Amino acid sequence: MAKRQSALAANYHRGLHGRPGEPGVRVQELSDLNLYQVGAWPETLGDVGKTVAQAIGSAQAPQPGKGILGEKGSALRVEALKWWLLDAEALPLDSGTGVTLDISHSRTRIMISGPEASVCLNRLLPIDLREDRFVVNQVASGGIHHVGVTLWRNESGYELFIPRGFAQSLWEILIETAEQFGLEII
Repeated sequence: MAKRQSALAANYHRGLHGRPGEPGVRVQELSDLNLYQVGAWPETLGDVGKTVAQAIGSAQAPQPGKGILGEKGSALRVEALKWWLLDAEALPLDSGTGVTLDISHSRTRIMISGPEASVCLNRLLPIDLREDRFVVNQVASGGIHHVGVTLWRNESGYELFIPRGFAQSLWEILIETAEQFGLEII
């Protein structure tokens, strides 16, 4: 298998940036993304959902707009008939049941955390990220500068999945926005 190169490597400068003092935002590219998209047909949704739950080691699959961290990986329900399997094995489905597609190389995964992470992201995304509105394990699709992105809030912060072809330009926008809060690139 070919070694995957980071889409951000040329512009990934670790350390503290922007406002001096304790950083309000921390960002980190989570490399070696292992991401499968699993699609079901309307009549097989329940069966595929059970298979998704088994694949991540969970009692159930997530509902739309939710994510679940299981014993063997995570699942995000990104659309009504689609899940993303994160850090889990691919699902072998026959075409009458559903379809699995490896989309690992099509996305860049960025972790955004820190006390000002939600404020920073709200400067870029039209999503209500207040703690009581966008709770842990919530998933949403949105756009940053007309580029579709997926956001998952987990226990560690926010994971942002961006198309690889736009990774460099969206990274620059994210970094410029985060610097006003004090930024640490890990």
